[in-house]
Amino acid sequence: MTNTEKLAEETCPPVYQCRLPLSTSTVNYLAELLRRHLKVIRSRWRILPPGKIAVIVLAVLRHDQRLADMAGGNNVSESTVRRWRDELIGLLAAQAPRLDRALKKVARQGGEVVLIDGTLVRTQRRTGKADRRNYSGKHRSHGLHFLAMTDEKGRLIWISAARPGRTHDNTAARHDHILAHLRAVGLGALADLGFRGLDNDIRDPVIVTGYIATRTHKLTPGQKEANRVLAIGRAPVEHGFAHLKNWRVLTKLRTDPARATRLLRALLVLTNLEINR
Repeated sequence: MTNTEKLAEETCPPVYQCRLPLSTSTVNYLAELLRRHLKVIRSRWRILPPGKIAVIVLAVLRHDQRLADMAGGNNVSESTVRRWRDELIGLLAAQAPRLDRALKKVARQGGEVVLIDGTLVRTQRRTGKADRRNYSGKHRSHGLHFLAMTDEKGRLIWISAARPGRTHDNTAARHDHILAHLRAVGLGALADLGFRGLDNDIRDPVIVTGYIATRTHKLTPGQKEANRVLAIGRAPVEHGFAHLKNWRVLTKLRTDPARATRLLRALLVLTNLEINR
């Protein structure tokens, strides 16, 4: 008996339809972005129109559809879908704001504080010693660490580069010079206890982190109330992360960690398109 991948006569591979819970404006934005790119590089031909390509890529990102499945349902090769995905992710990532510009925009709009927090995006465990640094003891999982910043209403305004999962929030914030950027535009920031010690200016702190209890020092009622008020003020940053992680491709990244930064920044742009529509 020989194995063959050839289909039996008068049969065809089953194809199903799936609703894409995104606005038409998002699809049109992505299609127009691709059209402009094709005009710049003087590419006159694609096997499918830009609008259809945009829908395929959005399905991959939103529903975490396998490339081979999307390729089979649209009569193209898996490598073609992969190329489209990487091309559009690069175009979207280029639209993501830089940290200094994002903070200046908040200041121009009359904002006084921003919200900052770190999160772990889980990845597939890889073999070898090189993957050990991606293990997060806090989350007990392999992943990549990101910092994200939102405005007071929880709208994402910036996301950092990908770092190993074991990276501490303070370490990532120092690498990105968060404190210097905030002081440059006169903004404050609300953060959790993971950022405690980042700002040592007691008289005029830029980053507010709340109080922590120890074995020898219990929190006073006033400090507990301050922590409660701070937690209420920080709540919108969790909403921003929730909107970002609605993209199911982030459930467990299977892409190369080196490309994760571009992916997250592309999803930041798409998330803002959906929220601000």
